[in-house]
Amino acid sequence: MTTVGLDDTDSRTLGMCTTYVAARVARTLAERGHGVARVLLVRLNPAVEHKTRGNAALAIHTDAPEDTAFAVARDAVEAAAAVADDRTNPGLVVAPGRPDDPDAVPDAVAEFSRDAVRDHHDIADATALVEAAGYRSAGWKNGRGRIGALAAVGAWRAFEDWTYEYISYREESRWGTARDVDHDSVFAAADDAYPDAWDTVDRGEGEAVCVPHTPGPILHGIRGDDPEACRALAAAIEAEPTDFAQLFVTNQGTDAHLCDADALDALADGRAYRVDGTVATAPETRRGGHVFFEVADDTAEVRCAAFEPTKRFRERVRDLREGDALTVCGEVSDGTLKLEKFALRERVTTAPATPVCPSCERTMESAGAGQGYRCRDCSTSAPGKVAEPIARDLDVGWYEVPPCARRHVARPLVRGSWDAPVHPEH
Repeated sequence: MTTVGLDDTDSRTLGMCTTYVAARVARTLAERGHGVARVLLVRLNPAVEHKTRGNAALAIHTDAPEDTAFAVARDAVEAAAAVADDRTNPGLVVAPGRPDDPDAVPDAVAEFSRDAVRDHHDIADATALVEAAGYRSAGWKNGRGRIGALAAVGAWRAFEDWTYEYISYREESRWGTARDVDHDSVFAAADDAYPDAWDTVDRGEGEAVCVPHTPGPILHGIRGDDPEACRALAAAIEAEPTDFAQLFVTNQGTDAHLCDADALDALADGRAYRVDGTVATAPETRRGGHVFFEVADDTAEVRCAAFEPTKRFRERVRDLREGDALTVCGEVSDGTLKLEKFALRERVTTAPATPVCPSCERTMESAGAGQGYRCRDCSTSAPGKVAEPIARDLDVGWYEVPPCARRHVARPLVRGSWDAPVHPEH
């Protein structure tokens, strides 16, 4: 077996897509009579500065000889990579041996892959490890893509939770033009396939999430836990003719990017966390529709944010109250945790209220600073405010951003195996 790792062939402005390059490599190898066991789509740390939208690296597992696999991949990168973009710096790494064999993919490479999803690497880190492992590699321009390419090589050993994406590619003559996709057929097909295929549409926003808006070659991408459901959903969409399609095995929808933090003072910029805290300030809506509040524990206080693109998720955040116990998940940037989901663990059920006179049932008045409350008509008194039950619209459990705002790697609640009730968005 041989593993071909690719990264950073696309551009935010010029189009192209690294999944397309990897799919072309897989097709070329198959056309030459070589077997392709799978193609991996590995989402790396979404907080990395140099990423394009999804920060994806790709790996092809094939029985082609190492030299053949390297030559085919090199030619595909040179033919398709958007190297005219200053930010695009492709990388290629080819590793011999089975992708699950510790001799072929040593522990250091698997650990590099895990860290690439949760932390940061330098180009020198990747090139040194490539040399130590005896892998063959190539880089274009500064070769930064070798970081992701090596991470893709080690991914099959590094991760256990895998999902699928079935991507249909446009005919090249249509690239850069408006996509011809029947909106109603997408929603109907999404309903039939849910929950085996998820994040196809956002019903609340009326958006076909599976159809990108970028100038690249993708017509639509269908994600889910069942590859056959993804294929069937794609086939049911009425749209323009496609060139070809490719099934990817992926870490999308797995929360592989989240680190479990023991306390709030352990949080650092450029990483994503799952951490517990208590709501310390009431949620506040600021200019632009962004919602902010503070969470605290014994070690620190951290600002959390639900930004305007998270849409109706902000209503859930606005329903939080001081004293609610939470688990919050999201990336930390400039000291702010950008919420992807949260779990309400324990909710406040009472609020301080001015006491009511037991005799006349009128609200008491302050008797003066530090002197409690009194009823002027009945001469009754109370030492201070009382706890009054309050109605809560927010139940205990997990809440998430809607599909239109979800990061590729973030785990949707519909996937199950959560430690509290779930309130999934669809």
